Amino acid sequence: MNAPSELSFEEMLRIKLEVLRREHRDLDQAIHALEETGRPDQLTLRRLKKQKLFLKDQMVKIEDQLIPDIIA
Repeated sequence: MNAPSELSFEEMLRIKLEVLRREHRDLDQAIHALEETGRPDQLTLRRLKKQKLFLKDQMVKIEDQLIPDIIA
């Protein structure tokens, strides 16, 4: 077993994935709040949505690393 201060690569990926999920959720809430204002700044809205998509792509990449490929 690893020493308490050492994390395995998989554990680091899982932590990173959780951080990305939280950021994604926070962005989702920010986008929703901005849309609720009635007249949201479209540039800000586009930037937030683009950042949210980027986070989603990063999450998928990490999930792919964590899930072993199944050879059929």
